[in-house]
Amino acid sequence: MQRFHVKRGDQVTVIAGTEKGKQGKVIAVLPRKQRVIVEGIKIIKRHTRKSQQHPEGAIVKREGSLHISNVMRRDVFEARAAKRTAGSAA
Repeated sequence: MQRFHVKRGDQVTVIAGTEKGKQGKVIAVLPRKQRVIVEGIKIIKRHTRKSQQHPEGAIVKREGSLHISNVMRRDVFEARAAKRTAGSAA
């Protein structure tokens, strides 16, 4: 089984893609697909069929997944940003 640089509960920053720059908490890691689900990022709408809970059917908003290479732990990201600004000031 593979090891990844993030795990469930970590605070991460999105470093690539349409959601670049946004931050959130990892809800789940999908190791077989090499993807993560981050709270409040990549919101998608799912149309659901009629059911007991939704007699008329519904449009449910939920988080989509991001490739694991497009996220970085927030503490590592901020350390990298601080290093860049310190280097340009000198």
